[in-house]
Amino acid sequence: MFLRLLLCACLLLTSRAEVRADDGYRLWLKYDQLPEAGLRKAWQAHAKGILLPEPTTPTLQAAASELQLGLQGLLGRPVPKGAAPGGRGSIRLRVASAEAALGREGYRLTMTGGGLEITGATDAGVLYGCFALLRQVQTGQRPEALNLTSQPRIQHRLLNHWDNPNGTVERGYAGSSIWKWLELPERVDPRYQDYARANASVGINGVVLNNVNASARYLTPEYLRKVAAVANVLRPYGQRVYLSVLWAAPKVIGGLKTSDPLDPQVQAWWAARTNEIYQTIPDFGGFLVKANSEGEPGPQDYGRTHADGANMLARALGPHDGIVMWRAFVYQAGSGDRFKQAYEDFKPLDGQFAPKVLVQVKNGPIDFQAREPFHPLFGAMPRTPLVLEVQLTQEYLGFATHLVYLGPLIKECLEADTYAQGPGSTVAKVVDGTLEKHAISGIAGVANIGADRNWTGHPVGQANWYAFGRLAWDHTLDPADLAREWTRMTLTREPAAEAAITSVLNQSRSIYVRYTTPLGLHHIMGQTLHYGPEPWLASSARPDWTAVYYHKADAAGLGFDRTATGSDALALYAPEARARWADPATCPLDYLLWFHHVSWNQPLRTGRTLWQELTTRYYSGTDSVQWMQQQWARAAPAVDAETHADVTARLRVQQREAQWWRDACMLYFQQFARQPLPPGLPPPTRTLADIKEQVDIYQLR
Repeated sequence: MFLRLLLCACLLLTSRAEVRADDGYRLWLKYDQLPEAGLRKAWQAHAKGILLPEPTTPTLQAAASELQLGLQGLLGRPVPKGAAPGGRGSIRLRVASAEAALGREGYRLTMTGGGLEITGATDAGVLYGCFALLRQVQTGQRPEALNLTSQPRIQHRLLNHWDNPNGTVERGYAGSSIWKWLELPERVDPRYQDYARANASVGINGVVLNNVNASARYLTPEYLRKVAAVANVLRPYGQRVYLSVLWAAPKVIGGLKTSDPLDPQVQAWWAARTNEIYQTIPDFGGFLVKANSEGEPGPQDYGRTHADGANMLARALGPHDGIVMWRAFVYQAGSGDRFKQAYEDFKPLDGQFAPKVLVQVKNGPIDFQAREPFHPLFGAMPRTPLVLEVQLTQEYLGFATHLVYLGPLIKECLEADTYAQGPGSTVAKVVDGTLEKHAISGIAGVANIGADRNWTGHPVGQANWYAFGRLAWDHTLDPADLAREWTRMTLTREPAAEAAITSVLNQSRSIYVRYTTPLGLHHIMGQTLHYGPEPWLASSARPDWTAVYYHKADAAGLGFDRTATGSDALALYAPEARARWADPATCPLDYLLWFHHVSWNQPLRTGRTLWQELTTRYYSGTDSVQWMQQQWARAAPAVDAETHADVTARLRVQQREAQWWRDACMLYFQQFARQPLPPGLPPPTRTLADIKEQVDIYQLR
């Protein structure tokens, strides 16, 4: 009897420990009971049941099931669902074609005399409205006088997965791919549904399943059946699947001798294969293409333009409801300033693309750096819809080791003024189509998702997935508000802890920039892994893969001259935008070395010389990681212990590596500046030779 009681006690303790533990799998969809009894009671009065319209659809069923799951968890009591008329306090899901003003995906949350209504012109709108209601409850809002209307500002809101058929993820730092291609289509991992729920909760409506450095295998009948199995899971949650395609597929798997887009046989092959795709996946979203970039094949191999290639695929889509997203990330070795090359390739093609083609442009002109000026193509192609591409996986921002919240980075680009049609011609207005009156629009985030239990490796990496989705839906939102939302839904609503965590999130990106690439330095990371500092890198397969190509450090100064006396990349921008950066005396310091080669002794408006300002920023950035640790420690009592310990350990690594960045860059640039550190800054304890040896080992060369 004693042993039986002991066993029961152990099982009870184990069960309670499992309930308390939070491994991050639920992301921000944590439907734990609200701690405030009064708030629970207020919502309970309005959540006595969920009423579905008839006839119902898989999307409405998914919406009602999510609402039921969330409310039962948050309110601590059952919330039945059905189609029968409900009493006062029920939540009614309503599809109303008369609500055309909401658009296909918009929703309305209203309190009526009979209860709460979630209305959409389509079932997709109702789905998004259900998630919006749950967000209201999770973040501690009260139900009284609830009246919320929202619709997306951008039509196509996509995650781009850089996942490969063998399960690896290019620039992925959260484990292997979540797509189990060897198991599909027979076994469909339940995780796919949780992934779809998370995407729907923030308004993502499309998923590119595979790497832009694409394998032709995805276009084979074998793999199309696998893709269809994933599409079947995502469809009820309002998401369509897309594929990155290998331009040379007609040769690789089609048996043709060419992939020339003007060849009739190539055109016929793509048209036939596209029809096969739609027979297998009727709501297939379309194609993403990386061509003639970094060794990938493309139409230029045959003397054709990017427009020739994109338009051929658009014709292959025929009557199908799909699009072509053609990436503008192109550059050739030895072709001058890499900053200019995408512009020079694509600007002349403006107006030559078919209606179903969107050109996908990275937020900046180089490659997802920690801070870049907006890409000069934004505002420069008024007759072509442009997709904004941002990177959520932290390829150049410390991988899954460093805590860097990217909401401010994305917002910084969206708010940048191109002046293409005068003041207020922001990148956001280019992307959403309102500036140039495009009927089609898109935004894409390179996913930071992997098979790690917590999805993103670093627990706080989830905030970047969340913020991207919310900004893709509504780019007017404030990243600070989104940081607060995510913290409340994912970690804690205890006021002091919430304040500490959100302050870390909101400042983390600027801190990272200060200890890695201050004042507009860029592309000085390790060559092979893109991790850690390597400002001395001077030899590579091509000049624009080195660090010295970008920072131009010499005895005279530091920085890349992109004015008329240098590469003249500034001339790519509208005069008003150019004016902000053209004069080194007035150029914002965050972009100074992007556009100017500045003397080490040049006084800056901070009252310090360039050398003094550079060193001060490196040191203050490193010191600020200690502040991040202190703030995170303050939140310990209110955050799950396992999650808190995980982030605490990563912050210790981040502190060590911030010092590594600081010492490596200071010692290297000091060789050219030939000046001591400003008073009060402790000198590095290692020599530059010691640090180079560490980097060489780390880069596995």
